[in-house]
Amino acid sequence: MNTEFVNVNPENVIDESQKLKFDGYHLMQQCATRIPDAFELIYTFGKDLEVKQLKITLPEDNEISSITSIFPCAFIYENEMHDLFGVKIKMINIDYEGKLYRTAIETPFK
Repeated sequence: MNTEFVNVNPENVIDESQKLKFDGYHLMQQCATRIPDAFELIYTFGKDLEVKQLKITLPEDNEISSITSIFPCAFIYENEMHDLFGVKIKMINIDYEGKLYRTAIETPFK
C-alpha cells in the first residue's frame, strides 16, 4: 500500500477533493486535531491500494468549505470536527448545527 501526504491550503480543499474524485478516489475519513492557534485537518482518500491524504493547517479563527458537494458522506466527519473541536465549516449539506453529539461541555477538544 502506498500513502502520500499533500499539504493543501484551506482555500484549495474543494479543488483538490474534486481532482481526487475525478481520479476515482473515495473518501475514507476526515479528522481534526489542535495545534497552537490552529487546527490540523487530515482528509484521507483511497483507490485500490493507494492512499492520499490532504493535510490542511487551518488558523482557528478561519473557516473551511465543506466537501459534501463532492463527497456527500463527508457530512458526518465535518459535523464531528465542528462539534468536538470547533472547526468552522461552511456549507455542510446536512448540518447538525452543533447538535450531532451531546457533550457536557461545548467543543470538548478545543
